[in-house]
Amino acid sequence: MNESGPNTVEETEPVATEEIALDTATGPVERARTGLQTAFGDGSADAPAPLVAIAPGRVNLVGGHTDYNDGLCLPLAVDRHVAVAARPRDDDLIRVVATDFGETATFTPDDDPDGWVAYVAAVARVLREDTDILGADLAIASDVPSGAGLSSSAAIELAVGRALLGIAGVEIPTTDLALACWRAEREGVGVECGILDQFAVGLCKPDSALFLDCRTREFEQVHISGDVGILVVETGVSHELADSGYNDRVRECEEAVATLRDRGVDIDSLRDVDTDLLEAHTGALSDVLSQRARHVVTENERVWEAREALSTGDFDRVGEAMVASHRSLRDDYEVSCPELDAAVELATGTDGVYGARMTGGGFGGSAVALVDGDALERAETTIRSAVAEQVGEDAQVFACRPSGGVRLVTTE
Repeated sequence: MNESGPNTVEETEPVATEEIALDTATGPVERARTGLQTAFGDGSADAPAPLVAIAPGRVNLVGGHTDYNDGLCLPLAVDRHVAVAARPRDDDLIRVVATDFGETATFTPDDDPDGWVAYVAAVARVLREDTDILGADLAIASDVPSGAGLSSSAAIELAVGRALLGIAGVEIPTTDLALACWRAEREGVGVECGILDQFAVGLCKPDSALFLDCRTREFEQVHISGDVGILVVETGVSHELADSGYNDRVRECEEAVATLRDRGVDIDSLRDVDTDLLEAHTGALSDVLSQRARHVVTENERVWEAREALSTGDFDRVGEAMVASHRSLRDDYEVSCPELDAAVELATGTDGVYGARMTGGGFGGSAVALVDGDALERAETTIRSAVAEQVGEDAQVFACRPSGGVRLVTTE
């Protein structure tokens, strides 16, 4: 996918052990460090200084609900972060505090806790299968909105995993960490997700989007040739994917594949279906399954188009693909909601906005808008002035820029 050959799980360089400069995550990092000391003290006299890992939230420009269909995605990381401060223990216990809402939990490798702790425990459990992960004291702080479709769960997973590996002195490729966290969310939390969120949070680079093939797990950094910003319109309608219609959509896509196979079509997933094949067999599918398949097929095509347009700086074309993606997610995939539709309409009617769509799994969460960098502040002000009336009283607007993936940070 790039001039030096495809990036794959095997070829990716190991996670660097050197800490890099602290950037826009200052607030969460400092809260995590303070929260660790407040909750668990200073540790023993010979305990090392706490290690801090950060992982970004992400938006998805195009490629909604294609990942679990072996499809294509075009996400980018944003400069909102989860920070995890970590210190090793001399036993196998993990103690963790969520500093932003003052909850603390303790668990062992055999425990299966509920709620937010499930993400931490699942990551630790998967990593312990192949690495010598230690017990740990952890503190989590975040400015990634929870339930807003910005993949706060994957950010927690990657930051926790990176911190646990760091205090154990273990190096693994970032793709391996992303796959471990993907397994943790599927097996430990019960969301039948694809690899999009974990790969985006792990692998994105500043000023680039990630073109990701979810079948081959090859990826390419697509440099953003021009000054653009991101506006996120958080609707205030929270979603929990494990309890929403997300898993229903996974099963509907599987049913569509099974139905086409019964008609003699040789496919492994909807990734193998193009528009002509779908039209030739549309009579075999129910109306609902035909809609779901049509979204996936056309969305993969939109990702290819948006990737090419983004690499050449043709942001108008990227915006057109985003708007078409939202319509498809709304009408064919039926994962939008009135608040998301209103947010997209508000954003696309604002000067300087190239395009907008819902981002994340849907059923609430946020819309993302691609904006001319010179117009970002002005567009944010315009949308903020109207968002309560047009989207909802709990709606929020914030600007962000493309960011890098999971990493350690210096805190001095």
